[in-house]
Amino acid sequence: MPRNQFQRMVFAFLTVLITVHAYVFYSLYVVNRATLMSITGESRVLAAINSQGGVYMFGRMFPIWTIILIEFCFAFALETIMGSPCSFKLACKVFDPAKNHPMMFESAIICATVGLMCPAMSFIAAFMYYPYYAGFNIFTLLANWLKLVCFNFPFAFFTQLFFIQPFIRTLFKFLFRKDIQNRETQAHIAEEKGEKLRPINEADAIADIVKRVDEISEEMKLIKK
Repeated sequence: MPRNQFQRMVFAFLTVLITVHAYVFYSLYVVNRATLMSITGESRVLAAINSQGGVYMFGRMFPIWTIILIEFCFAFALETIMGSPCSFKLACKVFDPAKNHPMMFESAIICATVGLMCPAMSFIAAFMYYPYYAGFNIFTLLANWLKLVCFNFPFAFFTQLFFIQPFIRTLFKFLFRKDIQNRETQAHIAEEKGEKLRPINEADAIADIVKRVDEISEEMKLIKK
């Protein structure tokens, strides 16, 4: 597997791993907390889930770990096929990673990813958690999809923009620091020759963002001095 492709898969894996756990917690403990406890009469969410035999999905009850695993598989496939490559292309149509401030380009990628992944995963979740015991109706499915988007989009936007993605990018910088340093060396050599290395994918763009953020931090320190 090519190096950049491997980095993109690692980046997607880490993002989805944290995001799925956060969404399951949000769905069970925030959105459906009152419903679960009122149905079972329990005073705690976990006790309510155990009391009813798990979490409802596809017309039956599954343990929480099964829910996380199923959602992870869907989210990871969707992120690698559509979310990551499409969000980078959309961000490049609005911002130039070689010219614009790195935080603007990074924020554009995050916003594009949320805008693509949230409706897509909510649509999949509408099928997964549809009340099949009451029969199937397409309008009910669409209404549930819209409801899930309204619940999930604010949570996805703020957590990805301010918590999850900053942490993932810091971890990515640590894991692939040698590759990032090598690209910085190549960029320095290219600049001396009067050339400019342009990011060809999200992994390269992240490397450039890290480099430019460090450069801006150094310039700010000199200004303060």
